[in-house]
Amino acid sequence: MAELIELIREGHTALRRRDWPRARAALQEADRIEPLGADDVFALADCAWWLGEIDDALASYERAWRQFLDDGRPARAAMAALMLGAHAMERGDDVIGPAWMNRARRLLAEQPESAEHGYPLYFDLFGAMGDGKLDVALAIARRMQDLGRRFDDANLVALGIMGEGRTEIKRGNTSRGMALLDEAMLAAVSDELHPVWTGGIYCHLMDVCHELVDLQRAGVWTQATDAWCDTVAEAVLYRGICRVHRAQVFQRQGAWGHAERLAAQVSVDLAGVHVGTVAEAHYELGELQRLRGEFSAAAHSYGRAHELGRDPQPGMALLRVAQGRAELAVASLRSALRERGDDRLGRVRLVAALVEAAIATRELDAARAASDELEETAASFASAGLAALAAQARGTVLLAEGRAAVALEPLRTACRLWRDLDAPYDVARTRMALAEAYRELDDEDAAGLEQDAARAAFERLGATADARRAAHLKDGPTHPDGLSSREVEILRLVATGRTNQQVASELHISDKTVARHLANIYLKLDLSTRSAATAYAFQKGLMGNDPA
Repeated sequence: MAELIELIREGHTALRRRDWPRARAALQEADRIEPLGADDVFALADCAWWLGEIDDALASYERAWRQFLDDGRPARAAMAALMLGAHAMERGDDVIGPAWMNRARRLLAEQPESAEHGYPLYFDLFGAMGDGKLDVALAIARRMQDLGRRFDDANLVALGIMGEGRTEIKRGNTSRGMALLDEAMLAAVSDELHPVWTGGIYCHLMDVCHELVDLQRAGVWTQATDAWCDTVAEAVLYRGICRVHRAQVFQRQGAWGHAERLAAQVSVDLAGVHVGTVAEAHYELGELQRLRGEFSAAAHSYGRAHELGRDPQPGMALLRVAQGRAELAVASLRSALRERGDDRLGRVRLVAALVEAAIATRELDAARAASDELEETAASFASAGLAALAAQARGTVLLAEGRAAVALEPLRTACRLWRDLDAPYDVARTRMALAEAYRELDDEDAAGLEQDAARAAFERLGATADARRAAHLKDGPTHPDGLSSREVEILRLVATGRTNQQVASELHISDKTVARHLANIYLKLDLSTRSAATAYAFQKGLMGNDPA
């Protein structure tokens, strides 16, 4: 008997230290001597779950559920049923999982109010939020906090604060919402909570950072959570979750090799453990492969993410644009946006991708409407990342409309914001747009500086397709007598008999811009009339791609 008591004590001591292998070994040895009681079996289930032994964990939770019922402790049995439901659904079981959740609710409905009654509310909260019932979600979050305070349960208080923060952000109260989320996260990493709820709060915070493109906050809390993860060294699941979030942060910061290694490791380690995280890891691999120009590999990774239940958009659509299949991208993005409905934050990345795809298909009205939505969202949710996305979209739409001079201001703003956010790829993409704008305005020196900076960044990152494009544009097509590509384009249109006004309308530029380009053409060619310029265009073979 003394040996049994010592083994159980050893197991729970190791459990408090989060030494899951030692805790599990001690409790299993005690169980061989004499069957464990319900609380000890529940602890054994926790150990197995943290170690990624999900089948063993589910078996032990079910055993604990039966023993709690036999002991006349239905509230604790409900918690075992809740764990069975939640962990089964994490594996992708949408039949058995919900059945256990319903069993937990039924047990609690027959019991006096207790802390256990707060935990099913966690799932109700996000169901209400997903349905757009924000007032209901806010009431649920505050009830969780109330139950937590009345029954001295720090987990419930922190989860309720986190839920209130997410709801406030959905309502457009970004500053208050983020303050609440930071408060919940502080409790999570300060070792005040059960580890399972620490991980849940971290995941929700990272979801919000992703929605708001809040790269700085994501980086700060990921660093803090790295330290927490080190204290749960053998915890397969949460180390995997932390790794996939770190991969997302590293990808945006330009550490693509490190991001790829983390995502690839998660896709293997968590297979059969947590389907959502594995799906996210495959999507992240697709993003990295797309950015590197590895299009076949990217398509496979996005497809694998989709098989596991992760929407492959907007990554797949951006891949289609890069492959020259922008029409497919536009159609897919519109479908995805219909599914998102009025979820403004959930639409952000899809809308940003639609700007790019619609410009590629010359659907400028659609691109402009998407840009307008981004600006409205950025105005409603205070975030430097959203502001950068909106400014970049506005600048690229203006540029596509032939309004290069007006495009400069939003593009410069976007470049500055991305630089402040330490997002080198986004900086380089914006520099390419700036180079195009300067070139349209005949400022070749400024265009060259931006393009050289972008090309160097792409090469450092390993963005091979973008680097090749930058190099091609830098070298540029060769035109006779020093004519620029824009000057050749205008000369061709003039040679077909179009007036300055018609040329301006077709190229979406002003009459004055056309007149200025013509003056430069006449000067370079030592000509003085439109008829002479027309004769030159035919003589030099410039009419082979006549837009008429």
